[in-house]
Amino acid sequence: MMQIQTAPVELGDKAEWRALFDGYADFYGVAMTDAIADEVWRWLLDPGHVLEGLLARDDAGRALGLAHVRTCPRPLGGCEIGFLDDLFVLPEARGSGVADALFAALADLARERAWPALRWNTQHFNARGRAFYDRYTGGPSDFILYQWNQT
Repeated sequence: MMQIQTAPVELGDKAEWRALFDGYADFYGVAMTDAIADEVWRWLLDPGHVLEGLLARDDAGRALGLAHVRTCPRPLGGCEIGFLDDLFVLPEARGSGVADALFAALADLARERAWPALRWNTQHFNARGRAFYDRYTGGPSDFILYQWNQT
């Protein structure tokens, strides 16, 4: 069985991260530009920015998946929780334990940061992703996501 290692993104990871980020954007039908990707990459490398990135690599060191996570205030709990913005695994690596390795790294991060919860959302058509998430949560929450675009 393949061993998966996870680590925070580093300066030298940009090309592999970008290929994964482009794959994630393609999955959701979002046109990715250099300007957007460069801004997100800048955020990931900025220790003062809330967004953090993880990469999952196989035994050969090839990047197979990414996760973007950030601290999020939870006012009703008077605490901070984690918010998983993005999770992507290369199609050919799905089912190999990459997503589980990323979730294990997220659980470690949650323990380190004393986050009592991790939240995320996905689109209704992401059946494979939803099945994976259901393994960890038992099913979706009772919240409905709204978005008010200001353009």
